[in-house]
Amino acid sequence: MNKSSLARQNWLLVIAVITLAVIPLVFVRGEYGGSDGQAEAAIQDLYPTYKPWFQPFFEPASSEIESLLFASQAALGAGIIGYVIGLYKGRSQNNPPKE
Repeated sequence: MNKSSLARQNWLLVIAVITLAVIPLVFVRGEYGGSDGQAEAAIQDLYPTYKPWFQPFFEPASSEIESLLFASQAALGAGIIGYVIGLYKGRSQNNPPKE
């Protein structure tokens, strides 16, 4: 593959990813809520007398801080996974299989 066709293919993939991300935001109307809130509402509907048996030890001050912590955990996890994949890829390239 030459460079121009590879660059064109990369740009088409970028446009496809952006399109797939934007379409639901534009055309799907509704409230974007978390699964925790939905689960809590479902439990209250099914078992109104239910008492939680566990309380979190840290309650974020606001939903923005909670989102920041969640995004930080996701970024840290993605960084670790990327590092491990790169580490094993580098090891396999430096040590070709012995025959």
